[in-house]
Amino acid sequence: MPNDVSLKCSCGTVRGVARGVSAANGNRVVCFCDDCQLFSYFLNNAEGVLDAHGGTDIFQMAPARVEITTGADQLRCMRLTEGGLHRWYVDCCKTPVGNTMATRQLPFVGLIHAFMDHDADGRSRDDALGPVRFRVMGRFATGDQSKLEAHDSRPPSLLPRLLSLWFMARLRGEHEPSPFFDATTGAMTVTPRVLTDQERNAVIKARTTSETS
Repeated sequence: MPNDVSLKCSCGTVRGVARGVSAANGNRVVCFCDDCQLFSYFLNNAEGVLDAHGGTDIFQMAPARVEITTGADQLRCMRLTEGGLHRWYVDCCKTPVGNTMATRQLPFVGLIHAFMDHDADGRSRDDALGPVRFRVMGRFATGDQSKLEAHDSRPPSLLPRLLSLWFMARLRGEHEPSPFFDATTGAMTVTPRVLTDQERNAVIKARTTSETS
């Protein structure tokens, strides 16, 4: 049954709600990719985001179901590289929010678990989001991987699932409104910051130092 999921950054400045969430209209994945890990180190928040294997728990859904009710002025966006995903976070406490494409025409946001307030809803993450459907990019996983059941890259069955969700969201007009794109112009509400080579190398060094310490 669909339910609303409360959203809150770690300091409580930014709050919102993801409406009508269910395993049927979303896609829960754990991603171990290099870039998702680097994003958490960019935020200096790896401990609050990554699991024991370096995975990020993400719920992919239509952006029109997401509403930021307070603190929207704290939203920021970055890209690890010029061609990378648009990765959203809040400036107040560096909590990650989610990932989007560059245009609102593709109805997609991958909400990150650290921005969800399941305690406020009185439900566990599994109860609210359903089970993990895919564990992807396992070749980047860290720690003891002997019992980690993950695909080395992205399984072929992932794309049809996403395409189906995107098609149905477009059919329902759920590409807008979006907290990440202006309702009138369609432009992003925040100009993305693209890391310089020097900045990215510093993030990579921070992760390497953490893994070897």
